[in-house]
Amino acid sequence: MILLGGTALTVDRYVERVGTEYIFNINDVPAADAILVLGAYVFPDGTTSSMLNDRLSEGYELYKEGKASKLLVSGDHGRKDYDEVNAMKNFLKNKGVPSQDVFMDHAGFSTYESVYRARDIFKVQRIIIVTQEYHLMRAVFLAREMGLEAYGIASDKHDYGQAMKFYKVREIAARNKDFIWAKIIKPKPTYLGDSIPVFGDGRATDDK
Repeated sequence: MILLGGTALTVDRYVERVGTEYIFNINDVPAADAILVLGAYVFPDGTTSSMLNDRLSEGYELYKEGKASKLLVSGDHGRKDYDEVNAMKNFLKNKGVPSQDVFMDHAGFSTYESVYRARDIFKVQRIIIVTQEYHLMRAVFLAREMGLEAYGIASDKHDYGQAMKFYKVREIAARNKDFIWAKIIKPKPTYLGDSIPVFGDGRATDDK
């Protein structure tokens, strides 16, 4: 048990170290093919949670600064009654981003799947990933392991309260799982399908 716990912490720190190396601020991050905004909870009325709101706001700032000409929003739309990605696209459209510049990944059910599909479905090679820092290190690690030239921008704009303690503990397990998936198992995501290159028109991903 002690050996197992020590191994888990070693992997956790390795993933953190690799991911941190490629996290930049908005001024210094290199330009990319697309900005990948990872999904988070959306309320039943379609309102984005504070964490997701901050991710989208940071993604919008990157777009406005010309760091990429396309945004890829990836999240859970596995049920008709729960839809992260249309809520994310609507947020960006309300900011003035043209619909053709926002691609939706409806099957981004996990960080691993979002990155895998960004590479294989949306044909991204250089990417800026946006999420909160505790999550960002793993996302960048995964993307780098999958052969993408990936950079990260942290979107910690607010204090997210006591929930962060739970998220950070859970992240240790998530980093270990994704380390094994990226380096050893390399499973395919739940869905793949036809390619939709991010260099085209984001309206190809619209379902409404």
